[in-house]
Amino acid sequence: MKTGLVLEGGALRTIFSSGVCDAFLNEKLPMPDYTIGVSAGIAYGVSYLSRQKRRNLQLLMHYANDRRYMGWGNFFDPRNRSYFGLKFAYDTIPNELVPFDYDTFEAYPGQVEAVVTNLQTGRAEYREVPRRDASFLLLQATCAMPVLFQPIRLDDGAPYLDGGCSDAIPWKRALAVGCDRVVVVLTRERSYRKEPEQLMPLFRRVYRKYPVFLEGLRTRAERYNQCREELFALEQEGRVLVIAPANTRGFSRTERDRQKILALWQDGFFAGRRAAEAVRDFWTRETPSAGTPE
Repeated sequence: MKTGLVLEGGALRTIFSSGVCDAFLNEKLPMPDYTIGVSAGIAYGVSYLSRQKRRNLQLLMHYANDRRYMGWGNFFDPRNRSYFGLKFAYDTIPNELVPFDYDTFEAYPGQVEAVVTNLQTGRAEYREVPRRDASFLLLQATCAMPVLFQPIRLDDGAPYLDGGCSDAIPWKRALAVGCDRVVVVLTRERSYRKEPEQLMPLFRRVYRKYPVFLEGLRTRAERYNQCREELFALEQEGRVLVIAPANTRGFSRTERDRQKILALWQDGFFAGRRAAEAVRDFWTRETPSAGTPE
């Protein structure tokens, strides 16, 4: 038996997933054997694996309105060129202001992967998250939203952007590596349907050198919706367990309203608490019987 946890991205909407994971810690659920996330899903998810309850909530409540964390000033700064302040978000915060527990993260015995999108091939790549990287370069790459970030070059020298461009909910990857008890945490309500990309004219100008990547962006909505339909079908068969927010309408992926942030975290926390015994049972008993935990 191999258990897995899949964390969808969604920038600051991922505070919902943080609430779910904080509830898992609160309820002392067993850690999964395998964890994979996309964008902020894994950037926030590592704090679950380091067992730091409410760390992400503390971070956003203190710094979501801090221009050093996110804002157009960072984007137009020639030393940064991204909407998020890279040094502040991926160095100053985890190493000084809201310290990340590298030791506990390193002690996590399972496998941890982040999804990134290779601009040259347009394909998803699944990279092992380093246990000690003071600049979190891989997490920068998986969070690098098109246009809002410059491409991040990893050790192979290739340019990468947000993993959500190619595999937004990587439950198929979890199954492919042998997981047979997979919990998936979404950041959009079950009724959500992604619409065709409205920014394609801009993307075509910015990424004209990467035609395969552009084609992936053009078909992203269709692929995302199909991915969710297949996921929900597996849920009905009892093969996965899915947790989703009740409502994310009106919550921006760059949300600054601290009351909205707190409310979505609370939604996640209570959803995680309600699902806790179903997850415990799913991850521990011999013959799983999953389904909608709420």
